[in-house]
Amino acid sequence: MLSIIDRYISKLFILFFLSGLAVFVVLFVAVDFMTNISSHNPASSAVIQYYLLSIPSLVYQMLPVACLLGTIFTLSNLSRSNELVALFSSGMSLARISTPILVLVVLISSVSFWLNDRVVPIVNQRKNYVYYVEILKKPGLYSTVKTDKIWYRSGNVLFNIKTLQSDSNTAEGLTMYYFDSAWKLIQMITARHVELNGSNWELHNGAVTLFAKDSSVPMTQNFDSKTITVSDESADIQKGSQSSETLSVGELKRFITRNRDAGLDTLRYEVDYHAKFSFAFAAFVMSFLGIPFSVTKQRGGGAAFNVGVTILLAFGYWAAYSSGITLGRHGAVPPVIAVWLPNMVMVALSAIFLFRLKK
Repeated sequence: MLSIIDRYISKLFILFFLSGLAVFVVLFVAVDFMTNISSHNPASSAVIQYYLLSIPSLVYQMLPVACLLGTIFTLSNLSRSNELVALFSSGMSLARISTPILVLVVLISSVSFWLNDRVVPIVNQRKNYVYYVEILKKPGLYSTVKTDKIWYRSGNVLFNIKTLQSDSNTAEGLTMYYFDSAWKLIQMITARHVELNGSNWELHNGAVTLFAKDSSVPMTQNFDSKTITVSDESADIQKGSQSSETLSVGELKRFITRNRDAGLDTLRYEVDYHAKFSFAFAAFVMSFLGIPFSVTKQRGGGAAFNVGVTILLAFGYWAAYSSGITLGRHGAVPPVIAVWLPNMVMVALSAIFLFRLKK
């Protein structure tokens, strides 16, 4: 049963947490609209729909920072009003005082994982549709992942790709279907590996099949390497490619298994898979990291000082986390270690700071 002190601390944390979350989301929407959306002169209804669909993803991304801000402001507020001193005098330790905050953060982390697994993938697919079709007005850039494949259309050409690596501009398992004006299949090109060099695509280990009107038997010719020229719209296919953000944990795991069994490179997706779990833990890590910085003696600055500490700690954590993701995607370290090591290091640093604080 929660004591009066636990309820009081919990209410303070929830107030600061929700306030910070609202501010972060509003700021992101305002900056994104001015720098990314307004230049396309979209319809108001499309903008409203786009940002409404963006809210689940924004909330998920901002939860760790909002938890950090809530922790720092709650404990700092208790410290400035000398309530923290009174609690220490009554025999309560910093760990006991922080317990209701950390319990709430664990609950928020659980909701964060559920949100990312069940809600974010669904709304992100719809958000991508609104962005590419209604805002950019380039429907060809919108691709849809169905089980383990990407389907894409440009004019009378259909693309079928198993795996698209946007960062390295390569694709695996490409099939291109060419149709005439009556939508009769006239040519098919397949390739195991593709290098996307702008409008020039270099295909490797593939075949060209022609479907002639005067022949009932298609003609097929294999090739080791072949370069084709695609339209400018097709050259931007990697910009609209789906990522793991549109797949749930289960779907992403099955996607990785199928592509690995087919001999394709799944390293990037493996990192993203493990990151879905480690990121849910980020709120707890950042809150734990903020505790020792919340109860140190403050000579001035008040709220501005707390905001500065929040930004500094958040930047440090994201720098470490992003570095781990990059190392994992380049194969420098195993995916599990890449996404969990930053969390473990930050928890260890927090424990060191708390130990020094006691001394």
